[in-house]
Amino acid sequence: MSRELADRLKTRALELGFHRVGIATPDATAHMPFYRNWVAEGRHGEMGYLGRPDAVARRGNLAGTLEGVRSVVVVVQEYFVEDPVGVPDDPTLAVIARYARGRDYHEIMGEGLNALWDWLEAEAPESVAARAYVDTGPILERDLGRRAGLGWFGKNTMLIHPTRGSYFFLGVLLLDLALPPDAPFEATHCGTCTRCLDACPTGALSGYDADGAPVMEASRCISYLTIELRGAIPRDLRPLMGNRVFGCDICQEVCPFSQRFSVPSSESAYSARPELDGAPLLELAERLLTLSGKGFVRTFAGSPLLRTGRKGLLRNVCVALGNWGSEEAVATLSAALSDPAPLVRGHAAWALGQVGSTDAMLALTARLEVEEDDWAESEISAARGS
Repeated sequence: MSRELADRLKTRALELGFHRVGIATPDATAHMPFYRNWVAEGRHGEMGYLGRPDAVARRGNLAGTLEGVRSVVVVVQEYFVEDPVGVPDDPTLAVIARYARGRDYHEIMGEGLNALWDWLEAEAPESVAARAYVDTGPILERDLGRRAGLGWFGKNTMLIHPTRGSYFFLGVLLLDLALPPDAPFEATHCGTCTRCLDACPTGALSGYDADGAPVMEASRCISYLTIELRGAIPRDLRPLMGNRVFGCDICQEVCPFSQRFSVPSSESAYSARPELDGAPLLELAERLLTLSGKGFVRTFAGSPLLRTGRKGLLRNVCVALGNWGSEEAVATLSAALSDPAPLVRGHAAWALGQVGSTDAMLALTARLEVEEDDWAESEISAARGS
């Protein structure tokens, strides 16, 4: 009965729009010692939720999330979209990670997982307790994905499928129902390839450790810097970010498996919103400058970009304008020097310093005379070279 039910569940998952599905046991992961050391070494940056003792314990024991858990259904949904013309090479255009150009994947996959749960409730011979998660709970989804036969851990820390690449989301459904597990994905196909390590601008990737676990310094990752980091981006890392204002796909873009096998997703919800598909940096900056915090929420409702908040995204755009370094950006950056958020003012100051023109210096000097925030003042002084 359980085998037949598992087969029908997988069929239903595909009907609901998922692209692949596998089943894993809820056994403790072998990666917990590495994870604990990674957190202890502070490699998770300011993402404190990753190191909370209760969350760490639940990652090591799924029974802490669902009492009596007996199996885990892992689903995949692909999100690849093509880059528009000019992205990422044109420094005047904003680059947003592919996964964030359309609707928020949490909503899309969450709806599908809940529908799958409803179906299982109706089809199972007895009541089923379940918990659905899409990158929202203390769960090692990629490890479960590997154990469900959906791919291997690449050197870029992504789960990679041998014929589909890595542009996909993972969702999990914990069940107190025993279902036959799929064979784990045991092989690792990265071999001697180091393209992702070599291409990472900030050196966030280190390859496999002695136990075969891929190592990332999260606090150097462009995705972390542009999304998870709430404060100032370290000055030495700003020039390395280029024109990427939300997330980063570089380690996937250079991967041979993603280059060869990625195709546009059949899920229309992940199609890019026109205003997020290679938007000119100046237009995006000027738009953000006119928005209040509430206006930002209304404008980007249903988008992953809500994660940064207005000031976080505007901070990132200022850095990208500084990396462009054009006189054309001076007027917009000068306006950003008067933004209500010190975080924005400080990064606008840095960007004007990168432009370095007479008008840029005049704007910095004028702002320095009235700036009241100590950190923003220090950024203005550094940008002036004083």
